[in-house]
Amino acid sequence: MGRRAWALLLVLCGTIFLEGSDVAMLAVAIPTIRADLGLTTGTAAWVMSGYVLGYAGFTLLGGRAADLLGRRRMFLTWLGVFLVFSMLGGFATNGWMLVVARFVTGVAAAFMTPAAMSIITTSYPEGPRRDKALLVFAGVGAGGFSLGLVIGGLLTALGWRWVFFAPVFLAGALLLAALRLLPPEARPEPARHGYDILGAASAAAAMLLFAYGVVRLEHGGEGLGLTLAALTAGLALVAVFLSVERRAKAPLVRLGIFRKAAMVRADVGALLFLGAFFGFQFVVTLYLQELRDWSSLQTAVALVVMGCDAVLAPTLTPRLVRRYGNGRVIFGGFLLAVVAYGLFLPVGMDWSYGAMFPSLIIAGVAFAFAYGPLTIAATDSVAPEEQGLAGGLLYTFTQFGSAIGISAVTAVYGIAAADADGSPAAVLDAYRTALVVPVVMVLLGAVVSAFGLRGRRGRGQPPRSRRR
Repeated sequence: MGRRAWALLLVLCGTIFLEGSDVAMLAVAIPTIRADLGLTTGTAAWVMSGYVLGYAGFTLLGGRAADLLGRRRMFLTWLGVFLVFSMLGGFATNGWMLVVARFVTGVAAAFMTPAAMSIITTSYPEGPRRDKALLVFAGVGAGGFSLGLVIGGLLTALGWRWVFFAPVFLAGALLLAALRLLPPEARPEPARHGYDILGAASAAAAMLLFAYGVVRLEHGGEGLGLTLAALTAGLALVAVFLSVERRAKAPLVRLGIFRKAAMVRADVGALLFLGAFFGFQFVVTLYLQELRDWSSLQTAVALVVMGCDAVLAPTLTPRLVRRYGNGRVIFGGFLLAVVAYGLFLPVGMDWSYGAMFPSLIIAGVAFAFAYGPLTIAATDSVAPEEQGLAGGLLYTFTQFGSAIGISAVTAVYGIAAADADGSPAAVLDAYRTALVVPVVMVLLGAVVSAFGLRGRRGRGQPPRSRRR
């Protein structure tokens, strides 16, 4: 790739780094924010969940908006919204201001991230160049989360408001660079049959209710009726959405896209892989901070080794994909994840960092092997005019995956801890029980990904007519 192509990729990767580090920094800062503003436990939880709600609820709509309204326009507009509401979060004086700021920031990410990914898939030709760009994009996003844990710890020591202000500076720099580097695009033609407003409304409402229900799962039996009501209403709205899309002249989501088995398999695999990864990381964080009394900064530094994927994804993974194909590399990533999480199951009360290190480093390598190729597989067979939709579907699945993983391990831990006597040994057993969740998720993911192993490359080769 030439200099301009690399510069464009750097800007787009900057946004996924911004999104990943923003989430990680806030996760580290929440205890300090709660103490400083006197937030209740429920409000503090919603400061984190508000972002997930906005992101998961609008990613599908955001991806399709990039196709219909212009990728460059959506990217620049919502990067600006991300910047403004990050700044407002830094000036917040109470809990509701923070929750609103985080919700809108999540909505901005839901439009910005699929737009960035679809710019990559439409700016770089299909093949090795696009594959490498997507692998770099995925690796930088994961690296942003890992480095964000450390950066968040350092910024929180200076003052928690810097956790909100630091992304403002990065977003501003990216916005200025994007205005110069993003290729111009023709103004999209107005939809001949109008826009699918009813489909958009029902999709957004369904995703919001699903996200709300999934986030509430971590509360276990508390408010179970409300959780089930949200999930049931979400299912009902999905039925409405499917009915609308079948009849719409210009549907928001062309239902035929779900016939692409490789794309669906990649989306489901991403849900399971991300859910397991974040669930595992969440349990390890609780173990280190609550049972071992490590500080947030010590925990962040310990976990930063999982960010090795930021180096491996753009260097080693492309070579493996070229040699073995996406399918086999993804399957290998899932198998490594099974090993990583399985090795942590017998965690002890006084394990040294050396005893934890194999699990942490293997988990990072597994991420490098699986996530980037899953991103390629989710967009590889999709037409250019639906790349935004494909990106929106992928990020919808990944957001729900991370929410499900964290909620599931929290619920299992809560059930196991409730039956315990509260002693450190009993708490440790509850952590071990919760660690079974990510192991099961990656085992299921390995089974799903195994269906993509047919053929030497396992990549879903394009037809011969296309290769000519």
